[in-house]
Amino acid sequence: MRAPLLNLLLITSVAGASLAQAQTATPQTAAVSPEAIKQREQELEAARARQKSAEEAQAKLKVEITALGQDRTQLNQQLIETAANVRAVETKIDEAEARLRALNGREQQMRASLDSRRADIVEVLAALQRAGRRTPPALLVRPEDALQSLRTAMLLGAVVPELRGRAEKIAGELGELVALRKTIAIERDQLASDRDKVRNDQTRLTALVDERQRQQAAREKDLDAENSRAIALSKQVGDLQGLIAKMEQDLQSAARAAEKAAEAAKQAEAKAAAGANSSANSSAKSGPGAFKDKSRTTPAIAFASAKGLLPLPVNGNKIRDFGGSDGVGGVQKGISLATKPGSQVTTPCDGWVVYAGPFRSYGQLLILNAGGGYHVLIAGMERISVNIGQFVLTGEPVATMGSTSQVASILATNASQPVLYVEFRKDGTPIDPGPWWAANEGEKVRG
Repeated sequence: MRAPLLNLLLITSVAGASLAQAQTATPQTAAVSPEAIKQREQELEAARARQKSAEEAQAKLKVEITALGQDRTQLNQQLIETAANVRAVETKIDEAEARLRALNGREQQMRASLDSRRADIVEVLAALQRAGRRTPPALLVRPEDALQSLRTAMLLGAVVPELRGRAEKIAGELGELVALRKTIAIERDQLASDRDKVRNDQTRLTALVDERQRQQAAREKDLDAENSRAIALSKQVGDLQGLIAKMEQDLQSAARAAEKAAEAAKQAEAKAAAGANSSANSSAKSGPGAFKDKSRTTPAIAFASAKGLLPLPVNGNKIRDFGGSDGVGGVQKGISLATKPGSQVTTPCDGWVVYAGPFRSYGQLLILNAGGGYHVLIAGMERISVNIGQFVLTGEPVATMGSTSQVASILATNASQPVLYVEFRKDGTPIDPGPWWAANEGEKVRG
């Protein structure tokens, strides 16, 4: 019974290479078999079914959005919740991909270990073969088959202790490899499911954003002219502070937004003064619960009071921090986050859009007036989906990252990777945004 084991593990160590050669070999001239034709027909039918399902989903989504009508609160709720779902699934995908990289690396290590010990495996299997009395079974090439044969040989035959120990060690490694393969398969299935979900959520989010902008356009008849004038004005200034001043002075919608921000800041100060005698009431209004009202048209709380509450605007890794080197001998005035292509960008705070468009080396630039002399600048996106003068809520989707860096090399460490740049300003001076970010995911404001 032990005779086939010589073949089994030898085949295990070389089967992968043989299979790879077979898969990469280019067929000379082979006629299309009936099985291949049938498979293609099945693939075509599956594609048609997916298309039909997508069309039905689109029709259902259209009905849902139409039902929202002009209900701004419900639309905001749907926007923020869907954007949060997209961000959450993006995070799950990143984590799953990291786990898969580790698992695949472990599998390669195990395969390399078995291959490097081929001589020892041959010796063990040869000894088991000589001790066997039965004819070797059919050729087996999978680790599962080799593992089963080893176990059978050890159970049925009287093997010397030393040989048995070596065989058990090999069987243990094969068992670990089999279990690892099962884990990898489960992770890949979950990753595929998550990717399908994020695609569906992104489709829904796109439709919701289009509806929001359609309603905004209906209220602002001169949006196109305003946007064109904003871009023209941006070319007349050379720095960010000049751009902010130019927009809020010369552009009608940006000026209105700045006035509303100033008025909201005064009201917030008055409320804070009036509620100074009631610490419990003040605490409730300045915590995460303040962001629950989706019908608000002014910031939920004063920006200065939002420290420790705001979410980062995108999923990514921080590659440059405030106050660090900017790569050219200067000091970084904001933070830079390396993201994945197509990542969803949401607002880190409530505020009015005073600029949305291309600017200098920043790529697409979004500037929010958060009131109280605070401005939030977000740059490096490929597409912005809000307009100047628009009030946006914390966690609301406002832009999408591209596939490569849209900012100058001064802001990015890798030009092939999307990078989002975020800067906070108080009365025109860049400030450290660190105190405003939520300490962990559970404390982030999702709207």
